[in-house]
Parts: sequence; structure tokens; C-alpha cells
Amino acid sequence: MPIIPGPDAPAILRERRWPPPLSPLSTVRLFKERPEETQLRVLVQLLEAARDTEWGVRYGFSEIARAADPRSAYRERVPVHDYEAFRHDVDRLRRGEENIIWPGAMKHFAVSSGTASAGKLIPLSVEMLNRNRRFSLAAALSYFDSTSDPSFFFGKLLSIPGRIEEDPGAPGVYVGEVSGLQFLFAPWGVKRFLQAVPEDILFMPHWESKLNAIVEHTIDMDVRAIAMVPSWAVVLLRKLMAAYTLRHGMRVKRVHDIWPNLKVFFSGGVALSSYRTLIEQQVGTPIDFVESYGASEGFMSFQDDHTRGDMLLHLDNGVYFEFAPLDNPERRLAIGEVETGVRYSTCVSTCSGLWAYPVGDVVRFTSLDPYRIEVVGRTSEMLDKYGEAVYGDEARAAIEKACSETGARLRDYHVVPVDASEHTMPGHEWLVEFAQPPRDIDEFSEVIDAYLSTVNRHYVIRREAGAFQPPRIIALPSGTFLRWLEASRDRVGAQTKVPRMREDREFAEAILRISGNNT
Repeated sequence: MPIIPGPDAPAILRERRWPPPLSPLSTVRLFKERPEETQLRVLVQLLEAARDTEWGVRYGFSEIARAADPRSAYRERVPVHDYEAFRHDVDRLRRGEENIIWPGAMKHFAVSSGTASAGKLIPLSVEMLNRNRRFSLAAALSYFDSTSDPSFFFGKLLSIPGRIEEDPGAPGVYVGEVSGLQFLFAPWGVKRFLQAVPEDILFMPHWESKLNAIVEHTIDMDVRAIAMVPSWAVVLLRKLMAAYTLRHGMRVKRVHDIWPNLKVFFSGGVALSSYRTLIEQQVGTPIDFVESYGASEGFMSFQDDHTRGDMLLHLDNGVYFEFAPLDNPERRLAIGEVETGVRYSTCVSTCSGLWAYPVGDVVRFTSLDPYRIEVVGRTSEMLDKYGEAVYGDEARAAIEKACSETGARLRDYHVVPVDASEHTMPGHEWLVEFAQPPRDIDEFSEVIDAYLSTVNRHYVIRREAGAFQPPRIIALPSGTFLRWLEASRDRVGAQTKVPRMREDREFAEAILRISGNNT
């Protein structure tokens, strides 16, 4: 909803009326030119829109919006709120109450973790869902703008949204994975002319049956673009090649022989880097990759240049960002105050009524003009049981290097501590499911060990002192992680992820039992 700042608003906001909605690419160009103003405008617009809600009255949003420095006033008056601060109000919103955290009612809730009954449900306003649609269009159009190649528009787009369902206790309210909710708001033209798979298949409840049905439906189509979580793409493409061989009696070893015009892979949900090489090998010919970073809380960044590894932070998508340095978590910084090379946890305030909400992701800025980031892990994604302080991005880079140097291809992995015993020092155990095993498992461990010793001073100090053992690699049978997910989750869907790190061994022991490896 457009808002015109009053006469006592900061001068930067009184320069002009709020701009009318621009095209997705024009929006990107504008916030790249005026990043700090854009984020300040987003904050004031959010505060003004929600000023008459319960939260807006509680924290004085109207006064904050008209302060001389709304950013400072906001962080002084509005504390960080974790999910427990929202849980009761989310329950009220599901029952149909209105004007609590955002104007009006909420009809869409994304399952961020756990289950619909006991996990984290993130409310999504219609405004946020519409903005996320524009975000997705911006990613696609930016790719077209950078390549000047429209060919992917002339075939089919294979996207696989997650599962959603109507809330049994609240007719008209939908709960599920954010990609499924977002599909409801996909552009009509995309659904009508580009989408490869009909909705009755896309929303089948059983995940593996859905993948099989998708393969059967698209096997003879001209698929030119794929949009999905990369971990599930590995499974889908393997099924596709097997089904093509069975149907046509001709064995294929690459997806290019089935979809020769496949041009681009739009990736989101989990880090692409762990899967890119494997997908490239499955496809068999070069394709472009466009990665985006979207969470249940909002869609945040995308590759506007597919030749770069970092992503452009979208500063005008209904999300106001604050960043807390990991070594000073009480300090909240806005755009204009951050530095490159520093790890930050991310807090967001959104047009769905989340206020100073920690997303749980750790980012690092690679550029400040424009603002580009890498997602380098989770705030909880670190192993530090013995002072080794190994972050998720370091572990991911280490295992990718080990794959590269030993000829291995990776499907998934999970890292946990190994406790000290009478005869051994503590260490890390790496549960790894390979698409292709390394030529030497000991060499694989040595590469991981050497890499972590190079990039992490805490780790190398413990290794050099003999107080930490080398990585212990356990190769799991194919399909182990999928069987564990199916056994441990109420449902497995597009956004279901294998946790990369955990300081207790609960998940690891269950995975090992399923694999038949109880060592």
C-alpha cells in the first residue's frame, strides 16, 4: 500500500512521493542506485502500514517512522524477537483474528521447521506473496537481460513446488512449504504456457510418487528451464534417465539426450555449490545456473549475473534487513553500516508482520556497490564442542575440494562430533552419501583435514597439538538420507533438507541405523 510521508518525516523521505510499482528490472536498477534510501523507505513504509496493529501500538511504530533517524529509533525501541515471541500470535492468526502483527487477516502459513502442529509457522501476507512473485520475475528477467537469449521462454519450465494443504481447523487457510504457497501466486501466463506439469501432479501428497509422475509426464517434452531445490534435482534427473531407458529401450547417460534444449537451472532452497558439479555431469552439456536465496520469511537475494558466485541482495522486496556480527551479536547494523568479509547473522522485518526476526542464516558481503552476499551457513551451523569452531561454509568448501581432488561426486552429508575415549582424541565424523565414491577414502579425509587446517586457526591448533583426530569418513549406501528423511519427517517435500551439522549425535545415530552401519 503506497504511503506518503508526513511533513515531519526525514528529509530523505520527503523528497518525493512513494514511487508507483515499477517493472521488476526497474525496481532492481533503482535500489542498486540508491540502496540506503531504499531500505530506509522500506522500513518507514512497513512501520506506517502496521502502525495500528497490536504490535504497532505496542512499540510506537508511528513515532519511530517519524523520528529523525528511524533506523536508530527502530533498533532502540524494537528488540529482536525469536519465534517464541510470535508463536501465540501466529496461533491467533490461524484462528482468524486480524490486525495483530500486520493489517488484516492471514490466510497463508509457511512451515519453516518441524510440523504444522508443533513447528514454526511463518505467516505470509498477500503483499509478501505478490512481492515474492515479482522477485522471481526479476531473477528470470535479469538472466535474460544478461544473456540476451530468449530461447528458454520457447520451451517448458519444470518447477516443483512443495506440498501445501488446507488447514483442517480453518477453511480457506493454507499451510505448507513456501514454494507451494508461492505457486498459488505464480503469474497466470507462466502457469498457462510455460509450466510443464499440471497442478494435480505437482500437489500429489507422496513425494516419491510425485517425482515418478513428473518424470512420466515430462520425459518427451521440450524442457528448457528447471526451477527446484538442487538436492531433489539430482534424484529427479536420475529417475528421468532410468525411465527414458525403460520407455525407449535405449540407454542414456546424460539428460541432454532427453532434453537437448535445456538451458538454465534456477536453484534455491539449499546451497547450489554442493550439487552443481553432479547436476552438470548428469546433464552432460554446459547449462547456466541462477541461484537465489529465499526463506519462509521472504525472498532475499539472487544471482543477477550468472557468471558470478555471489548474489545481489534485493533491497526492495518488503524486507528491511539488519545484520549482527557473529562476534558482537547485540549490535544491529543496517545497509550502509556493514563491511565485506565479515560474517553476519540476519534479522528481518517484513510486510508479513515479522519484526526484528532472526532468520538463522549467516551471510558475508562480497561487495558494497552493489550489495552482494554469500550465504555461508546457519547461526546454529557450527561445530565447536571442543573449541574447533568449524563453520558450515568451511565444511562445505572442504568436502567440495575433497570431491574435486579424489574424483568423488556427492549426494549429501552430515557432520557430527566424535567424543574422546580412553584411547582416542575427539574429532568429527562425516556421514557421506556418494553418487560416485572417491578413489581413496583416506585421501578424501586427508584433503578435508588439510583444507580445514588452512582456513581455520582453531582447528589447526588442535590438530597440531594432537588434541583432535583426523576426519572419520563413513560412506553410506545410496538412498540412506532419503530413507532417513522419510522415517523421521511427517512428510518429505521440496524444501526438506538434510541438516549439515549437529553437535549432538541424535540424527547421526538414526542415519547409521538405517544404513546398517552401527560403527
